[in-house]
Amino acid sequence: MASYQTLFSDQDKNTIMEINDGRELSAQKVRYLKYIAEKGGRVRTTDLARELGVDPSTITKTVAELAKTGLLSHEPYHGICLTGEGQRYARYLVKRHRILSLMLTHYGFSHEQACEEAKRFESYVSKEAVDRICAAMGHPGIGVCGEITHDDGCLDQEPAV
Repeated sequence: MASYQTLFSDQDKNTIMEINDGRELSAQKVRYLKYIAEKGGRVRTTDLARELGVDPSTITKTVAELAKTGLLSHEPYHGICLTGEGQRYARYLVKRHRILSLMLTHYGFSHEQACEEAKRFESYVSKEAVDRICAAMGHPGIGVCGEITHDDGCLDQEPAV
């Protein structure tokens, strides 16, 4: 299984969080990262609060927690920005959502239903499972919500026969 280990300097060892397969973060934190990625990797706190329907103080608290993981940075009055590691990880989170949504359409869900249903359970699905599902579907390039990018480990899986 591929590892998404976030690297920190010695002074930040108390904030190290090992990112393995997307199940380490709450569904709400996953929503933050996916939204920021879909907006080009940088957003304002007020935009994030409006999109997620939460108070700006909640955004500030959650952003601070995510910044400790090394996935994003926040500069007051300049916005929230994904780090390089955050961009890579967010691409995986978007891919996971799109693969799971596409899979659900194969079982009769409409595009809208598949997207909503995937949001409910995607935080519980491992990278290994996503890579296997992706391989079984022939490594699709487009999903319900847009383009599907492939990362380390995904293309190493052979399609199921």
